[in-house]
Amino acid sequence: MTVLLLALAGGLGAAVRFMADGLIRARVRTAMPWATILINVSGSLLLGFLAGLVMEGQAPESLQLILGTGFLGGYTTFSTASLETIRLVQSGRLGLALVNGLGSMAVSVGAAAAGVWFALLLA
Repeated sequence: MTVLLLALAGGLGAAVRFMADGLIRARVRTAMPWATILINVSGSLLLGFLAGLVMEGQAPESLQLILGTGFLGGYTTFSTASLETIRLVQSGRLGLALVNGLGSMAVSVGAAAAGVWFALLLA
C-alpha cells in the first residue's frame, strides 16, 4: 500500500510542478529559469518543514516517505535545473548559469534548513 501511495503522490507532485511551471513561465519571461528555481526552493522549504516535524515526533515517518519522497520528490527537479544551467552556458550566459547552478542550490539548501528550523519552533 505504501508503494502505491508513494507512486500516486509522486505523480501528483509532478503534475503540480508542470502546472506551476506553466503559470510562472507565462508571467515571467526571462532567460533565468525562475519557475524551476521557485519550485525547487519551495519544495526544499516544505521538505525541511516536514522533516523537522518528523524529527520532533510531530508527524509519522510514513508521512515523510509519502509526501516528502513521493509528492515533493515529484514536485522538485534537480535534473531540469541542471539542464537549464547547461542551456544558459550554451547560450553564452555564463553569469546567469553560475547564479542558477550554484545560487539556486545554495538557496534551496537554505530553504530546507529554514523549514526544519520553523518546524522545530512549532514543536
